[in-house]
Amino acid sequence: MTAVQGIGTAEFGHGPDGSLVIRLIGPWRLSSSLPDVDPLVRELDVLQPSAVVAFDSSELTQWDSALLTSIGQLLELCRKRQLEVDRSGLPEGVRRMLSLAEAVPEKTDARKAEEDAPLLDRVGSVYLAAYDSVVELLEFLGAVTLVFVKFVAGKARYRRSDLLLLVQQAGLEALMIVSVVSFLMGLILAFVGAIQLQTFGATSYVANLVGVAMVRDLGALMTGIVMAGRTGAAYAAQLGSMKVTQEIDALATAGVSPMEFLVLPRVLALVLMMPLLTVYSDFVGILGGGLVGVAMLDQSPLAYYQSTVSAVSVTDLLGGILKGSVYGALVATAGCMRGMQSGKSASSVGDATTSAVVTGIVAIIAACGLFSVVFYVLGI
Repeated sequence: MTAVQGIGTAEFGHGPDGSLVIRLIGPWRLSSSLPDVDPLVRELDVLQPSAVVAFDSSELTQWDSALLTSIGQLLELCRKRQLEVDRSGLPEGVRRMLSLAEAVPEKTDARKAEEDAPLLDRVGSVYLAAYDSVVELLEFLGAVTLVFVKFVAGKARYRRSDLLLLVQQAGLEALMIVSVVSFLMGLILAFVGAIQLQTFGATSYVANLVGVAMVRDLGALMTGIVMAGRTGAAYAAQLGSMKVTQEIDALATAGVSPMEFLVLPRVLALVLMMPLLTVYSDFVGILGGGLVGVAMLDQSPLAYYQSTVSAVSVTDLLGGILKGSVYGALVATAGCMRGMQSGKSASSVGDATTSAVVTGIVAIIAACGLFSVVFYVLGI
């Protein structure tokens, strides 16, 4: 009989019937030094197919996942060599855990099949995935539309307290980040405009540039992007976590529509708050540009104010507010959609959050370009 030495040891020899008997001795734990199993592997190599491999754990004192890993590797070697294994000598707990591990065998050929797939198959898979995404988007938009129809009819089921809390989170609690981003945006616009306009001696038009740019486009655009990273991501994370904990399934089981109870208040809160945040962003951005105009371009505050008022029209203001409302709806819809589509694992929630931010920002940029074309055609 041969011994493989270590704090935990494995001795092997041949029984009367010619089977290979592996004796497990001492503690087999991760914190202990495990034996070198190479001599045992060499012994398995010389066995004839259909030979029997048995275990004796009568002298095994302690064990944890280290033993399970070692036994699992030995079983895999026996399968490859077509050796019969008698597990009756293993501890009962080890046998149960091995059975659980083998209940769903790993698909070892999945990765190879994916790598060896022809180019046409991979292109088709990408196309089908994109098609499924478009179908899911249209289905979600249709569900949101139906929910809003029920809301207008006064039949939607949601809690008013949730709506008020979401309004506070999407409005008041977002003022600080919107203030910082908008103020710096106005500052940057004024600096860039001043540098270019100095060439023509027209620095007095910095107020016109900042005012029109902030009110028509940048106020709503920057606010939408900020809310996509802040509120849209939060919506996706919240709904994704609810899917992991099966709260959404519980609502559906109780006969409460998750679209009405969870999605409607979030979309409604952001649609209501975005116009106000857009106007606030316009004001703060103009204030940032005014700081540059007054402090660096020697313009008086009154002159800067008058130039801004003369350049910005009511149409510009209303157009910016309309854009803000649309951006809010896009951000909320993207966040809720990705959250509702999330898988039921922690990593899926992170993926849904990232996807919500990307989807929201891309949708905002696309809508901004579409608005620019439409406003140009209409002469606004």
